[in-house]
Amino acid sequence: MAEIVQQRIENRIPELEQLERVGLFSKKEVKATALEYKLHRLIITKVDFIAYIQYEINVLELIKKRRSVSFESHINYYIHDLDLFHWFISFCRLHICSYNKVFSSMLAIHPEKPALWIMAAKSELEDRNMSESARHLFLRALRFHPESKKVYQEYFRMELLHAEKLRKQQKELEQAEMDVYEFSPEIMSGKLAELVYRDATGKIQGADFILSLLTIAAIFDFTKELQDTIIQDLQSKYTDDSLTWDFMAKRELEATVGEELQTAKGRASDIARREERCCQVYEEGLKSLNTEAMWACYVSFCLERFKRKTNVQELKEKRQERLLAVLQRAHDSSLLKEDFYKNWLQVLLSSGDSEQTAAVAMAATQRYRQSVDVWCLALQTMVHLGSGATGKLFQDALKHVNPKLSLPLWQLQVEWSMTSQSPEETEALFQRGLLSVVPAVSMEIKEKYLDWSYRAGGYKKARKTFTSNLRDFYERALREFGSTDDGEILKSAFKAGHFKSHRDHCMSVATLTTKRLPVGQ
Repeated sequence: MAEIVQQRIENRIPELEQLERVGLFSKKEVKATALEYKLHRLIITKVDFIAYIQYEINVLELIKKRRSVSFESHINYYIHDLDLFHWFISFCRLHICSYNKVFSSMLAIHPEKPALWIMAAKSELEDRNMSESARHLFLRALRFHPESKKVYQEYFRMELLHAEKLRKQQKELEQAEMDVYEFSPEIMSGKLAELVYRDATGKIQGADFILSLLTIAAIFDFTKELQDTIIQDLQSKYTDDSLTWDFMAKRELEATVGEELQTAKGRASDIARREERCCQVYEEGLKSLNTEAMWACYVSFCLERFKRKTNVQELKEKRQERLLAVLQRAHDSSLLKEDFYKNWLQVLLSSGDSEQTAAVAMAATQRYRQSVDVWCLALQTMVHLGSGATGKLFQDALKHVNPKLSLPLWQLQVEWSMTSQSPEETEALFQRGLLSVVPAVSMEIKEKYLDWSYRAGGYKKARKTFTSNLRDFYERALREFGSTDDGEILKSAFKAGHFKSHRDHCMSVATLTTKRLPVGQ
């Protein structure tokens, strides 16, 4: 029997050695194996089994406790390392360890971090089911962060979660027909959450914040009265905010239908009526709030509805007509955001209205004369339409745009010229680009010039183009580094960034070794 016990002991040696190695058990504790022998006596009693089971339970509990203590000691050593703290909390939750003291220590050192307060409060509610402790932590957090939107949002959510939990418990008890104490109706209806809402909106202003609380309340099915209260506050206090009108307009889409509509055409008609009511709300908002933000909300709504797929052609045409009309009105008011011109041109191009597309492209450049993106968009549109005024438009663009930002315009113009203009005109464009005072532009033009020369005239033209470019490199390097040695000049010029790529460097070396370029010739 002793051999069996010895074998089992040997099988456990790696685990025991690991426990000793990490400092959780002492050598003396590792060698405590007396109970193994007791179970292999000739006469085994129930007491022996109970004692052994209790022994194993105690060992496991001791390992868990010492592991937690050991981890806490490391956490205390790295108490300012929040990443380590997050790992520690994950470890404790996985192994069901207590970490309240660590939270207390972290909050004492980092009270300025709202996320820690929120994490601590959530752990009290979710892991320990202690709503009072969670509430207390949120109240303490608000003393440090009285205007923290995130703290108020999570506090509001916590009270609603607590109310929902009580409602579920009450329902289960009623179904079981148990005569027990009933929870407070005020708490279960979300009155505590309403108090949080009142306190929060008294300190933090803004339609966006109220809407964030409304979004949280809408998750719960027992908050209709609370939602109505929030909406009333929104309408009475923030009619000067486009978000309020945007929310009120989109609510019209959620209106219930009196009878179920079976046919696609019937559903489309109902959707069309709802969208029309949404637009009426936007129009009402524009009467008192004619701003870029308000128009942006209106256009975004129309654009979103336009992009929705439908098999009913009438609804599709109505949405396009409405979108184009709103875009035009916003532009006429000089309140259409830059990004929407791209959408406008896309819709017009897809409809085949070339004249109107060109007019909008030109109007966009007048509205945003210094925007590189707008000029590129307009130029791409004019190139697509094959307009004869494209060349002049490129020159106008370069006059209005900051030269340091003009590289996309040069790239676009070069691509257009190589496909649409004569070789002479393209060469003249490259020559103008070489004279640019912006290094990024001149370097890009030199590389494209060389590639184009090879494609247009073969090796001889490419060599001639490269030689003319290289002479400029060589003369600048000579003036800067004061050497007549070709290798030293090229090496210094390459380090200084005069050559854009290793290919330029290699080609330069090949050219110079074939034919020396005298300065000034």
